[in-house]
Amino acid sequence: MKILVCMGNVPDTTTKIKFDSEMKKLDTNGIQWVINPWDELALTRALEIKEQSGGKIEKVSVINIGKADAEPTIRKALAIGADDAYRVDAEPSDSYYIAAQIAEVAKKENFDIIMCGIESSDFNDAAVGSMLAEFLDYPSVSAVSSFEFNDGNVKLKRDIDGGKETIVISTPFVAIVQKGICINPRIPAMRGIMMARTKPITVSAPVETDSLIETTIFELPASKAACKMVDAEDTDKLIELLHGEAKVL
Repeated sequence: MKILVCMGNVPDTTTKIKFDSEMKKLDTNGIQWVINPWDELALTRALEIKEQSGGKIEKVSVINIGKADAEPTIRKALAIGADDAYRVDAEPSDSYYIAAQIAEVAKKENFDIIMCGIESSDFNDAAVGSMLAEFLDYPSVSAVSSFEFNDGNVKLKRDIDGGKETIVISTPFVAIVQKGICINPRIPAMRGIMMARTKPITVSAPVETDSLIETTIFELPASKAACKMVDAEDTDKLIELLHGEAKVL
């Protein structure tokens, strides 16, 4: 059996986001790129499952839709422990386009389990996993917070209103995972970093797919109001500000 983990290449959450002069495109100068946090958790859990499977899971692969500048992030995933990687050489324009490209690779390689983070930390679309399942005609399970693989049987737990739902599912399927799938992401060890240099990254051209979304303009959020200092003894003034301006009382 084989697991494929879908992996986004996103700006570090501490990055100050800037746009070009026309506010139509992200200014990538100076951005530190990282593995999408939810995808990193999915990869960590996939590797744990492989290690606990007694050889039933042959390999864990990662896939990214992106240009060559995404390869350092892909190499980090390989250093964490992924066996190999796939990169479709295309700009990831929208969820539909990304899902279509991943589906073409997945169809050729016959993966049994596909894991996606619930959303990306840049656009927060939360749509790739479910779209991918539709392209592949696979069942999908969303909001997965627990993934158990015992003797070839897969048991998933997902968060629902007021509790958790337990699902037993057969392969192939798509699992859309969220926080809770594992505690902490793995940190690459020096040995893993060295081994990652020789692990294969298969690069393919994108298939012809329409992009369904066009970005017309970006807008920055409104600037926050200046900080107001209140004398520690002036409680009346503090209450007035909290009630009249902050609207929290």
